[in-house]
Amino acid sequence: MKEKLFSRNEVVFREGDLGESFFQIMEGKAGVYLHYGEADERKLTEMKPGQYFGEMAVIGAWPRTATIVAEEDLRVTEITEAGLNEYFTEQPDRILAIMKQIGSRIRTLTEEYDEVTAFLKEKKDDGAEKKEGFLAKLKKYREISALAKKNAVRNTVEETVKVKIQDKPKASPLPVESCDKGQIIFREGESGTFMYAIHGGTVGIYTGYGSTLEKKLTTLYPNSFFGEMSLIDHERRSATAVAEENGTILEIISAENLQDLFKANPLEVDMILRHLSSRLKKLTIDYVKACDEAVQES
Repeated sequence: MKEKLFSRNEVVFREGDLGESFFQIMEGKAGVYLHYGEADERKLTEMKPGQYFGEMAVIGAWPRTATIVAEEDLRVTEITEAGLNEYFTEQPDRILAIMKQIGSRIRTLTEEYDEVTAFLKEKKDDGAEKKEGFLAKLKKYREISALAKKNAVRNTVEETVKVKIQDKPKASPLPVESCDKGQIIFREGESGTFMYAIHGGTVGIYTGYGSTLEKKLTTLYPNSFFGEMSLIDHERRSATAVAEENGTILEIISAENLQDLFKANPLEVDMILRHLSSRLKKLTIDYVKACDEAVQES
């Protein structure tokens, strides 16, 4: 870890660059831009002291998705990929802080994705184009679609979001629960404060479980994680999780025992961060595809 200083208007890194480090702002502000210095330059947001940027290049091996510019004199701490475990060892509370930042992005993008899918349903209605806000939304989705084409965002999910872990996690110091086939782990709409890691067996994820609207979203296998948004921000469960085999083994991870998990098995914490990165990447791809669909034949 080392401190770096940037003068006002100095570029920290550029969109499309490969990166082996990320940064935490200690003093000053940084602007986040798409196509910085070009005719279609767009400022996405501004980041303040305490916030991180560039972490997806380290956690998820993404190229830089935006250009970061010092909006005023900027002092940052740089954390390299090689130094990440040392950083977490010295400041274990930062694990949850980074999870919360990625989780915030997932939550925001989920809301955007839900908005565009609602727009697609609305678009099919007769006279939809006459509704207030229709054209403004359409313009927004056209801009997003055009930016994605320029940045070549449309990678296949299999190529970009699959986390490949060769080593099985070590024995866990955290609470472990064994579930029977058909046992409900949690229900859609329930509140929660922890997530799960599957150490054996399989888990089905459903919406509308037990009703006429029941829909199975996916099956999860060992070394998978689920329920993480409830750990990050106590969000209500968005689906029902059901054990699909007798002897399904689940590790229970809370904000309070996350640091213990890192001390015992840093690989598993790395897996959790990569899982969040993969989820964000898949959501980004789905969002872009939905925006593409929204502008087709319009």
